[in-house]
Amino acid sequence: MARLQERYKSEIAPKLMEKFQYKSVMQIPRMEKVVINVACGEARDNPKMLDAIVADLKAVTGQKPVLCKAKKSVANFKLREGMTIGAKVTLRGERMYEFIDRFFSLALPRVRDFRGINPDSFDGRGNYNMGIKEQLIFPEIDYDKIDKVRGMDLCFVTTAANDEEARELLALLGAPFAR
Repeated sequence: MARLQERYKSEIAPKLMEKFQYKSVMQIPRMEKVVINVACGEARDNPKMLDAIVADLKAVTGQKPVLCKAKKSVANFKLREGMTIGAKVTLRGERMYEFIDRFFSLALPRVRDFRGINPDSFDGRGNYNMGIKEQLIFPEIDYDKIDKVRGMDLCFVTTAANDEEARELLALLGAPFAR
């Protein structure tokens, strides 16, 4: 079992229970899933781009990505319905906790001029969303083998009822929020 998952059960859950005065252990917020999404508009012209995106996501997460297709046709973007335009990975359980631990402790400190993540990027229902400008911050990605610097979106989905509970949960999991 992942170290962070064990730490959640032994340290983090009791702290949350005490701080928010929950009556039942089922009220304690926990991580549900982490969704990592990479969208690439150039993939419609060059299908090899998708192979690079899939390889990067697989290296970072250890899981095979799902290809995402366009839902609507947009003439201005030369996009037709059904074209593959990106890839995503949904992490749950042990892999999710392992990714969160590596992301907060290894990847984020490698961001240039890093002063912490935005504490206001919650959606009002206890989920946290953020974007990364380049995939190079992950130690699993070899700098020499990438063809283009790409960003990605991360969505941390929790069972928290509100943003305050989710912020506390992520902070206890190691999220470096900016002051």
